[in-house]
Order: sequence, then structure tokens, then C-alpha cells
Amino acid sequence: MACFLVPAAEAVVSAAVNKGVKNAEKNEISNLGEGEVLVYDEAHRIPFSEKLSWLTKLLLGGSVLLMFEHIWHGEVTLFFPFLTAMSDPAAKAEMLHEMGTVGVSMALIITGVWIGMVLASDAIEKRAIRSFKKEKKALTVSSEKERE
Repeated sequence: MACFLVPAAEAVVSAAVNKGVKNAEKNEISNLGEGEVLVYDEAHRIPFSEKLSWLTKLLLGGSVLLMFEHIWHGEVTLFFPFLTAMSDPAAKAEMLHEMGTVGVSMALIITGVWIGMVLASDAIEKRAIRSFKKEKKALTVSSEKERE
């Protein structure tokens, strides 16, 4: 009935947190001195704000699809009280139970998938950085041999 509201609420919270994280990342970059340069490790990583936007997009996408499905089945209307369950006290209790079980479990599953995406992304980034450092060492060693 209203299970899509739980992931939608989490999406709003994650979007607000993302805005703060993005501002913190901008401040961190702008505080670098003239001589300081971001090393490869930091310059070629996906910023956390970008990863957090993945969560927001996953949650909003699922919520919009579920909202459409609930409109299609007549559980959500375009006039007040919008949720048909709000007009009947018995249905209201059932709606709250559905939000607490189905809605929360959907939000947790989506968040779990996002955590998996972030862990996979971090592993790929670390592998690329190790590869870059090995290539850089090989280039440094070969250029030193050429000088001799």
C-alpha cells in the first residue's frame, strides 16, 4: 500500500547527506596548496559523493516504479488522502505494518546491494592503483638503466 515511501524517505536522506559530502570534498580539494598535487591514489578514485549518488538513484528508481504500480492498482490516488488506506482505520494499521516489514526490507536490500557495489568498486580501484604503481616502478627502473 505505501511500502514505496520507506525507500523514498531513505533516498531523500541520502540525497541530503550527499550534498554535504560533496561540499566537504570540494573544500578539501580547494584547500590544497600550490605545490601540492593529488597523487594517483586519490585523483583516480571515484569520489564517495558519486558512490552515494548511486544509492540515491537506486532508491528513487525503485520507489518511482513501486509508486506507479500502486497507482495502477488503485492503492494511491491523485486526490487527498492520496493513500486509499488512510480512509479506513483498519487499513491504516495494515498499511503501517506493510511499511514496517516490506518497505524496510526493500530499503535494506537496496542498501545492501549498494554496499556490494561500493566494495566491488573499491576493489577494482585498488587493483588499478597497484597495477599503476608496478608500471611506474618498471618505467622508473628502465629509465634509470637507459641513463647509465
